[in-house]
Amino acid sequence: MIQTILGSGGVIGNELAQALTAYTTNIRLVSRNPKKVNESDQLVQADLLKKEEVFRAVEGSEIVYVTVGFPYSYKIWKENWPVFITHAIEACKVHKAKLVFFDNVYMYDKNYLDGMTEETPIHPPSKKGRVRAQIADMIMQEVSRGQLQALIARSADFYGPGIANSSMLNETVVKPLIAGKKANWVGGANFKHSFTYTPDAGKATALLGNSADAYGQVWHLPTAKDPLTGKEWIEAVAKILDTKPAFQLAPKWMVLIIGLFVPIMKEMVEMTYQYDRDYVFDSSKFETHFKVKPTTYKTGLEATLADARKTG
Repeated sequence: MIQTILGSGGVIGNELAQALTAYTTNIRLVSRNPKKVNESDQLVQADLLKKEEVFRAVEGSEIVYVTVGFPYSYKIWKENWPVFITHAIEACKVHKAKLVFFDNVYMYDKNYLDGMTEETPIHPPSKKGRVRAQIADMIMQEVSRGQLQALIARSADFYGPGIANSSMLNETVVKPLIAGKKANWVGGANFKHSFTYTPDAGKATALLGNSADAYGQVWHLPTAKDPLTGKEWIEAVAKILDTKPAFQLAPKWMVLIIGLFVPIMKEMVEMTYQYDRDYVFDSSKFETHFKVKPTTYKTGLEATLADARKTG
């Protein structure tokens, strides 16, 4: 049977495609312009906002993984996510496929970010968070009704090799320091901030999808304990690069001003709450159940920086 990735091509989709080779050689990659990750991959070109194309992409699949990355815009998320998730749920029900949804932590109550677990209260503090809460609830409602086999794999902010423009750590710290510029940090530099290593996320998502007892639950993907503060992240990157840990803070008011000229920063304004308090992600449930240890931050940073130097 086929294991299908809807929304392939991003860093998580690529890591997942590599990891799935431990379980199957029948891997189907689906996106507007799919590209092979493994030589035997099947490629399906599809517009995932069109019901008939989602159904065609899912047909024949045993497991369907959702790693779609719509543009980082509330307007687009509000319009596209519920439509796509409705199609994906219906397609999985009709074709009797299991659904694995790769998720983030935007729906969690901002007062409970210091020690996030799968039981953290759902109370999204942002508009984009409300969209994420809505679609996660759509999936789990079908599970609770016995209509769908599904699970949610949840990640903290992530970092790692091969990421293009979608990692806060890579964009605000790694790239500027490599270029000989000051790093930037949103919010306060003395708050702890967890990051999930993308190769770990890909392997763990594949493992969850291929574990019968994982379904019907939310899982936090393996993420190293004892995260660094913003200042410590910058110092750790600078040490590996053998450069000065120079940085500047971008408080919320500055992000607001930058957002007047840079659309992506306008979208970041409502997310700055994640950087003005400790943001600590707990993956004990996964680590205990599967006896898996996440990659250390030191090892992950070294691999991330080696790749960033290589790709310029």
